[in-house]
Amino acid sequence: MSGQATHENGSAVDRYFKISERGSTYAREIRGGFATFFTMAYILVLNPIILGSAEDKFGAHLSGPQLVTATALVAAVMTAIMGLGGNLPLAIAAGLGLNAVVAFQLAPLMSWPDAMGLVVLEGLLICVLVVTGLREAVMNAIPQSLKQAISVGIGLFIAFIGFIDAGFVTRIPGDTGSVPVQLGATGHLSGWPVLVFCLGVLLTLALVARKVRGAILLGIVVTTLVAVVINEIADIKPAAWGLTVPSVPDDLVAAPDFGLIGSFSLFGAFQQIGVVTLVLLVFTLILSDFFDTMGTVVGVSNEAGLLDENGKVPNLGRVLLIDGAAAVAGGAASASSNTAYIESAAGVGEGARTGFASVVTGALFGLSLFLAPLALVVPAQAAAPALIVVGFLLMSQVRHIDWEKYEIAVPAFLTIAVMPFTYSITNGIGAGFVAYVVIKTVLGKAREVHWLLWATAALFVVYFAIDPIEQWIG
Repeated sequence: MSGQATHENGSAVDRYFKISERGSTYAREIRGGFATFFTMAYILVLNPIILGSAEDKFGAHLSGPQLVTATALVAAVMTAIMGLGGNLPLAIAAGLGLNAVVAFQLAPLMSWPDAMGLVVLEGLLICVLVVTGLREAVMNAIPQSLKQAISVGIGLFIAFIGFIDAGFVTRIPGDTGSVPVQLGATGHLSGWPVLVFCLGVLLTLALVARKVRGAILLGIVVTTLVAVVINEIADIKPAAWGLTVPSVPDDLVAAPDFGLIGSFSLFGAFQQIGVVTLVLLVFTLILSDFFDTMGTVVGVSNEAGLLDENGKVPNLGRVLLIDGAAAVAGGAASASSNTAYIESAAGVGEGARTGFASVVTGALFGLSLFLAPLALVVPAQAAAPALIVVGFLLMSQVRHIDWEKYEIAVPAFLTIAVMPFTYSITNGIGAGFVAYVVIKTVLGKAREVHWLLWATAALFVVYFAIDPIEQWIG
């Protein structure tokens, strides 16, 4: 009765976001919003680096300061809209992988405005899929076991991201004859930054084990302070920290530069490349965006305990439409396609259960338009421990998968394994879908497979075989 009374007597904000109804509090939502922001604030540095390092067909480069502004602006607006309209703790920003496609596949074939116009077109097509109900229908057709496998695979994937970002795991440069990755930069751990990361992981895990409120966010803050102190007293080369050096900034405020906003050409690409090539490029963008978002929404909602008894995500139609609109906004601002971020799981791990946390994250991205120097004090070594802990939390869902049934276990295993091993949520989902359809067919249960899964699996076959298809059609 007390919980019901709290809900009925709560504020209008509480009722709108269903904070009490979902068993959360303002404190948890705010902590969750901060935790999500700090685990994905790296995009303010990384997106300008990826897009700014490429040149278009005519040798033009995008401005770094303008890219920072565009990245922060779209993330702020669309994350807040996701919170207000979708009421899920999902943050939105420029999609990694998608920005690489724009920078290194689209731009060399056309001008930057043309490339960003294709991103806008991709987002509009995704919105059409949402409005027609096709995108939601595909998500609802996925068996519960595969949804759980997606969550587990994402857990391993973001843990791997954390290890890589912190320098705990690195690729062996130029070595094709041995294992592809190694411990540290030289096969063993060395340097202060990696030590900071290890301390952060142990601290955050200890806080989580002790069930300390705000464990993940507290871990990020304390680890950042330790990193700042160590950076001041130790002789550390800036490059050792990676993209973000934990030093006290000279200026706390920087003026945003909105020069790239609206710099796109919706149909300019049609004059630069052939129709077949253009269709394949848009198809790649749509498929990656479509299923990255699907995996993220399912994984985060599942971890937050928000799926209903049928395994469906609340407000799914609105959530997917907002995500499609984020792709449009990203292209229109020259920030590349924006999409839901799996790092949102850090906020869920902190207790976030509603869109109020996303409003907080969006507000922080808005502040970063002017306080970018301060927001970028947090190094990867201080934010990455949160990803390790969230990976652990998501991994726990593996116990719900029936490993005795091969028709479930094999697709689940491939989904879980392929995500981290190929560094792609989309690849993992595709491998699981194709395996699910094939094994069901082999076992004489083809009629149990929803027709949308058949269609999706066929699309993934094309996706995986895109290179030979391109060569075949010239």
